[in-house]
Amino acid sequence: MSRVCELTGKTVLYGNKVSHANNKSRRRFLPNLNNVSLLSDALNQSVRFRISANALRTVEHNGGLDSYLMKTRSDNLSLKARRLKKLIEKKQEVVVAA
Repeated sequence: MSRVCELTGKTVLYGNKVSHANNKSRRRFLPNLNNVSLLSDALNQSVRFRISANALRTVEHNGGLDSYLMKTRSDNLSLKARRLKKLIEKKQEVVVAA
């Protein structure tokens, strides 16, 4: 399982660990990933994602999973999230047409 946020695309960053004597050695900065179940209002079901804590705050700030996915470009999303976005778009088109 790769260390990538499924909603924001946030990945591992690399940098230097700097000692008190100013010695530098390479290190990794890992994203704060959590397994979360988010509720989709349009589909009336919960969906499991592995997302960063920052992404979870962003989803809540945007008013839920559905509105976040509609506002986000598909480039950053994982394949699972892109498929969910298409399902939500189809569901909203059916509701608007009716």
